[in-house]
Amino acid sequence: MKKIDDLKQYVSEQLANDATGHDFSHIIRVANLAKEISNQTDNADLLIVLTAAYLHDVIDDKLVENTYDKQKEVQSKLKELDYTSSQIDEVMDSITHMSYSANLKHHYELTINGQIVQDADRLDAIGAIGIARAMYFGGHFGDTLYDPQQVPRSDMDKSQYRKHTTVINHFYEKLFKLPELMNTSVAKKMADKRSKYMHDFVREFKNEWRGIQ
Repeated sequence: MKKIDDLKQYVSEQLANDATGHDFSHIIRVANLAKEISNQTDNADLLIVLTAAYLHDVIDDKLVENTYDKQKEVQSKLKELDYTSSQIDEVMDSITHMSYSANLKHHYELTINGQIVQDADRLDAIGAIGIARAMYFGGHFGDTLYDPQQVPRSDMDKSQYRKHTTVINHFYEKLFKLPELMNTSVAKKMADKRSKYMHDFVREFKNEWRGIQ
């Protein structure tokens, strides 16, 4: 798809300097996962799915200071690539409402295309890749690796969630919860394996921290 090829170039430039684990390699993995889920999900529109997958972090407020201007820029880019108004609306609705933090207090109902991208993004946050990204993200912001005295938080709103915690607490505050939040049956199956690997890692980490062999 030429539209997608042009979009990939745009996104790669937007995220070229990312050092938080939301770089273009993350985008490629999400797009690949989203395509795989789409192939096994009824009524998926691959163009919308891939477009949202490539763009979902370009407007993320973790990475962008002025999200309003960036959203307008993305909309202009899609118009330039001859997306229809309805296609643009669906893509923007998906990428502005799919994040974990946006759904802490209110669950947004996404279209099936948005659900697929949300699942793909969440899959890339768990398993072996998820462990690596959590460490990378925490290290970037100077977060403490682990503190047994610091209890994981619960029932947070977005502002509370965005306050940094220990890297290991992040598993309890978000990552362990993601498998149950998957929308599609395909993603649920993928998440099971990744979830087990992640739980095993944290269990082993804590044992080694305490000096248990």
